[in-house]
Amino acid sequence: MIDALFGSKTRVKLLGLFMNNPHRSFYVREITRNINEQINSVRRELANLVRIGIITDRSVDNRLYYQADTKFRYFASLKDMFANDRAVVSGARVSTGDWATRFRAIKGVSEVVFSGVMVYESDSKIDLVVAGNQLDETKVKSLIKVLERETGSSLNYTIMSLDDLDYRLSIRDKFVLNVLESKHITVLDDAGILVDYPGVNDQAEARRSKHGD
Repeated sequence: MIDALFGSKTRVKLLGLFMNNPHRSFYVREITRNINEQINSVRRELANLVRIGIITDRSVDNRLYYQADTKFRYFASLKDMFANDRAVVSGARVSTGDWATRFRAIKGVSEVVFSGVMVYESDSKIDLVVAGNQLDETKVKSLIKVLERETGSSLNYTIMSLDDLDYRLSIRDKFVLNVLESKHITVLDDAGILVDYPGVNDQAEARRSKHGD
């Protein structure tokens, strides 16, 4: 219903993302990963939102960042409409922006992927993947316990080194592909290791479309 009201599923997800993170700026690929939509559609709707005045854009180090314009006339109304609507934001059960900040605060963590019970309509057997070199595994496990309490779920997760994740991707390891070919949300990709494999998401999207999901 809300998609019909705003005319575009991508636009609705973008509004959810910006209204739930009004003081944070995002670049295009980060937005694409958060809302799990095609990059061309995201770029088109970002341009529309900038033109309307709902968000602003600025260039930093040759990268374009977007952020909610809190001075927009109807900002408060939109924020009330979309606040805490987790399903609208990205399909994740929790705020991906909030958890990106929490995981990034732990030394060594650079990659975080939500799937399984953490993402609506995901059929992955793995709920969470955390990767990084020389990461503090004790702190990661403590944070995962917090996540389990907040979601009320016992999570099936894996923690691995960045090198291990890179190798598994290079050989198309079934364990990793079970996550990346299911519906998933890339919460963190600070090393850029997942951006190099866009085909994984494309295959998953094509498979869902083929079966009419």
